[in-house]
Amino acid sequence: MELLREQGIVDLAVLRAFDLTPRHLFVPSGIRHRAYEDNALPIGNGQTISQPSTHARYLELLKLTGTERVLEIGTGSGYQTVLVSHLAEQVFSIERVAPLLESARVAIRAAGARNVSLLAGDGTLGWREYAPYDAILVTAGSPDVPEPLLRQLAEGGRLLAPLGERDAQVLTLVIRRGDALERRAIAPARFVPLIGRHGWSAE
Repeated sequence: MELLREQGIVDLAVLRAFDLTPRHLFVPSGIRHRAYEDNALPIGNGQTISQPSTHARYLELLKLTGTERVLEIGTGSGYQTVLVSHLAEQVFSIERVAPLLESARVAIRAAGARNVSLLAGDGTLGWREYAPYDAILVTAGSPDVPEPLLRQLAEGGRLLAPLGERDAQVLTLVIRRGDALERRAIAPARFVPLIGRHGWSAE
């Protein structure tokens, strides 16, 4: 956790979530010895697990208090899903790559998270059944915020997404204020593309 503090992470709840979440459960066994480096690592199917400091910045920006219903777009390894599970009341996470979702399901269970629901499907459509959400995290780069996700964001809700080109984005915070959406650019980012009906095509 010293590494995260050195990166400027000060939210004690976020630091505690990292303490409670064993990252080695979420990386392939061949690179498990690198699990606690502050680096992005490959997890198969062309996807990566982001570096811990990136996850920490995401979570600090969302300012979760433990009472929220959170939607995560892109379960990936399940690591961030479990981090969020320590910070929110309920987590709903969508992954389009079936093998990733299955391995994430195993790792999430092994980590002891009990307030997580998983769905296989197109994350750009959101998960309407459990909307609205107090916070939405998009873990892949999109040309713009998918319209269904904006519709599923609660009043005062916060959505965090990397927006821009396919290979370079700006991490953007969107807050719903009634019918208005307040947008704030946070920092340059580079994530895998968000594939789906309201994102990029698979080619």
